Amino acid sequence: MRYKWPLLNTVRNYDRGQAGRDLLAACLICLLLVPQALAYAQLAGLPAVAGMYASILPLVVYALIGASPGVAMSFGPVAVLSLMTAAALAPIAVAGSEAYSAAAIGLTLLVGALLLLMGLLRLGFIANFLSHPVISGFVSGAAVLIAVSQLRYLLGVSVDGLTLPQVLPALYAQLPALHKPTLLLGVVSLVALVVLRNLSLLGVSVAWALRLKQLSALLVMLLAMSVGGLLQLEAYGVRVVGQVPSGLPTLGLPNLELGLLRELLPAALLIALVGFIESISIAQSLAMRKRQLIRPDLELLGQGAANVASAFSGGMPVAASFSRSAVARQSNMATPLVGIFAAGLMLAAVLGLAPVLRHLPQAVLAASILVAVLGLIDVPTFRHTWRYSKAEGCAQLATFFGVLLQGVEAGIMLGVALSLLLFLWRTSRPHMAVVGQVPGSQHFRNVQRYDTVQSSSVLSLRVDESLYFPNARYLEARIGELIAVSPEVRHLVLMCSGVNQIDASALDALEAIAEQLQSAEVQLHLSEVKGPVMDRLLRSDFLERFGGQVFISHYQALCTLDPVCAVRALTPQ
Repeated sequence: MRYKWPLLNTVRNYDRGQAGRDLLAACLICLLLVPQALAYAQLAGLPAVAGMYASILPLVVYALIGASPGVAMSFGPVAVLSLMTAAALAPIAVAGSEAYSAAAIGLTLLVGALLLLMGLLRLGFIANFLSHPVISGFVSGAAVLIAVSQLRYLLGVSVDGLTLPQVLPALYAQLPALHKPTLLLGVVSLVALVVLRNLSLLGVSVAWALRLKQLSALLVMLLAMSVGGLLQLEAYGVRVVGQVPSGLPTLGLPNLELGLLRELLPAALLIALVGFIESISIAQSLAMRKRQLIRPDLELLGQGAANVASAFSGGMPVAASFSRSAVARQSNMATPLVGIFAAGLMLAAVLGLAPVLRHLPQAVLAASILVAVLGLIDVPTFRHTWRYSKAEGCAQLATFFGVLLQGVEAGIMLGVALSLLLFLWRTSRPHMAVVGQVPGSQHFRNVQRYDTVQSSSVLSLRVDESLYFPNARYLEARIGELIAVSPEVRHLVLMCSGVNQIDASALDALEAIAEQLQSAEVQLHLSEVKGPVMDRLLRSDFLERFGGQVFISHYQALCTLDPVCAVRALTPQ
């Protein structure tokens, strides 16, 4: 794969107007990214500075290697990946310990390496195996888990576990020990965030309401840091972020054991897939607005390199954010250089905010996470999917409840397994229709849906699915049923307009069908075979042995095998 650096074209044609838009977009992104980086680091069980570090070097690397300006604007820590990180690391080490941070870096490194490998092997299509209902169910379930996991910080209690059966009983048992000042601070923060995000309902102009909504988390955190510093809230038992290292992140990796990396590999693969799907969805939606093209394999390289950079700078897994992409949609689509500007501003934030972050209450971070993730619970999609397809609706619900009851990894694996099983079940029983000629035309349609003219000696059967090993026997059984109730039939024509592939098992089944039909004095024929399918058939001796003909159109088949019927149907009544 020949790689073209996307940033080179941007730099060659860069002008002052683009620079102004990029800088403005970078400022808006950082105003959102600073509070989210702090909050999502807490969600992942990591020090607050890990979220900030994950928002500096990865942005620069993605801007250099990635391809989408919209993703460059919204790249960084995200809620779902933070929860998946916490779930992957919980069995390995205690959150907040050095071993936990080292494992997080190892996990991030694996995520980046897997994405790079997928990009080099051009495996971007793998993301297609995660269907939209499964992803929607997973994200909604993860959002509920995230919200529940933050209740411990709002109540000021210590609770372990990441699934509902683990967290809810533990929270209930800890209710008598809840910390009232922490609860009060968390509730006030929640109310303030909800009000600031819905000012348009209070009569504030739309423009100002939008700006304050975007800045709501940062404003509440700044106010909480000020109050925390003045009142020394930690003296009253309120948990705060604590001492935050200042200065540049140290580049390098801790000592990582091979056994640890092997243990983290399954979780890293899931995190890589989910992060890529989230990012590529954002990239494609933003690119479509500008009629630009997105190359998934190049996105894999950019996102993989960014995660490797996050690992070397002590960060956490990163991807594009749905919430921050809203700013990308509202902006005038800045260039990829916005990532470099944003990284510079985030570095300044690390250097400038480190001394005051220690007073930031964890309850305020929890409140900001709660408000942010509630929008990820997509109830209308559940209704829409269930109405359209009960089977896919079941897969979506199974993923949702699997995440809640068994955890994020088990939930998404359950959803993927159900989706694949449903696909195999559907394709193992393909739709087949007996077709007849529409009077006055050369078209053929399902005899159960249209008034058609049928030949008494030619049975026309349309197959609306590729033929491969799961449905080969079903095809054989279906043809046997039709021939058994049609004693006058002397020719059976398979209309293959919907067949995109015939594998070796299906070819064997066709040979068996041809022999069985000949024993019943019926000849098998094919019509409207697609070029790639015909190329495969020509590699075998089937066309020489089955005794029938291959017709370019089904009308030609009927004209050859029963010309009287074809002409009668074509003549207007």
